[in-house]
Order: sequence, then C-alpha cells, then structure tokens
Amino acid sequence: MSTTLGIIIGNRDFFPDHLITEARNEILSIFKNKKINPILLGDNDTKLGGVETFLEAQKCANLFKAHQEQIEGILVILPNFGDEKGVADTIRLSGLNVPVLIQATPDDLDKMQPSNRRDAYCGKISVCNNLYQYGIKFSLTQSHVLSLSSSEFDKELDRFISICKLSKECVEFVSVLSVLDLKHLIQSVIVRKF
Repeated sequence: MSTTLGIIIGNRDFFPDHLITEARNEILSIFKNKKINPILLGDNDTKLGGVETFLEAQKCANLFKAHQEQIEGILVILPNFGDEKGVADTIRLSGLNVPVLIQATPDDLDKMQPSNRRDAYCGKISVCNNLYQYGIKFSLTQSHVLSLSSSEFDKELDRFISICKLSKECVEFVSVLSVLDLKHLIQSVIVRKF
C-alpha cells in the first residue's frame, strides 16, 4: 500500500527562485523512488508551486481538502526561509488533522552570497512558532537542518511515513470502536426498554 503525503514548499520571495525549483524537483524524485504519492501545488499554480501569501495558502489548503481522504501526512520543506504564515495558514485552512514534519535545507557555507542564500535555519524556527501559536502539532527532524538528498533525511522520511501509517490505523480503529460502542449502547437500551 503506497503512502500519500501533502507537500508544502515554503517560500519567501526575495530569496533566489532556483532554490524552490531545485527543492521541488528533488522531493518529487525522492517520492517517485520511494513510491510515495505527492499532493502539492503545480509549479504554475503559484510562483514555482511554493506557498508564501494568504492566497497561495488558500490554494494549497483547497488542494489538500480535495484529497483529504488520501493524505496521510504533510511534509513542509523549506528550501529558504519560507513564509511562516503561509505554511501555518495552509495547514489550518485545510482542516487536516494528520502528522506534520518540518524539514529545512542547510546553507552551503561556500555559497552564502545573495544568489544562493537560504536562511532556512531561522525560517524553521519561525514556521514552528506559528504552528505552535495555531495549536498545530508537528514533528521535527533530529538535525535542525538537513539536505533532502541526505541519508539522514531518507531515514527521517521513512520514520515519518511509519508515524503517518500508525496514526491512520489508530484513527480507523477508534472509528470502528466508536461504531461498535454505539451498536452496544443501542442494544443495551433496546434490552432495557423491552
């Protein structure tokens, strides 16, 4: 059984566009290799398929709502600082109550000039602060920043998928249990009445 994850690519407009494009291509390649179904904005739905503004958050949230039965978790990737409100608004507006994992890409110390600057380290702190303020639960990677292509992220993604599967199974179990409890309650009321 394959996994389906919603993806939010956080963006902040004054950072270089190529960082968003590279991250998008990289995560889609990873998902293809792992046979994970991605649900994310197309690169023409918003600027490069990233989420920054409230309007973009609404678009992404509506996409997630349209696939709410399939989405088992949400992966937030920050190839740059990202927009904390855009990410938090997307999750809040989607209404999904699924596991969330936050990833941030490290700066390359040899590429700190404006054409390659990321600052995702600080962006992750800001995104998490907004999620906390909204009451949205989330998970963090063991390392604060890590590359999407790293073996560490590969392990983090596998762990997150396991959490998503377990969470889905628990929700399904509780739903079945609730139906059984309701059936038992109805039967006990019927027995007592007659």
